Parts: sequence; C-alpha cells; structure tokens
Amino acid sequence: MQEYEDLKVLVAEIEADISKAEGGNKAAGTRVRKQMQKIKQASQLVRNRVLEIRSAQ
Repeated sequence: MQEYEDLKVLVAEIEADISKAEGGNKAAGTRVRKQMQKIKQASQLVRNRVLEIRSAQ
C-alpha cells in the first residue's frame, strides 16, 4: 500500500530533527511540529485506504 510507504518515509525523515529538538534546538522543534502535521495527514490517508479495502471485500 503506497500510503503506508509514504508514511514510513515521513517518519524516517524526522528522526534527526527529533534528536536536535531534544537537545534544545528550537528551529528543529518547529520542523518536528510541521512534519508531525504531515504525518498526521498521511496517517489519515492510510486509515481511509484500509477502510476502502475492507469495504471492497
């Protein structure tokens, strides 16, 4: 499922900034929050896709 693969890529991209944000880097924290919003949207797409698959059966 492509939606899930996209979600995994988003999560992998954010790892470095999370480490920086934990260290006190405010700019990294802003990037993390922005990326988390994208992850939230991607998660919703995965949920919707799963519902489509379930409904089709």
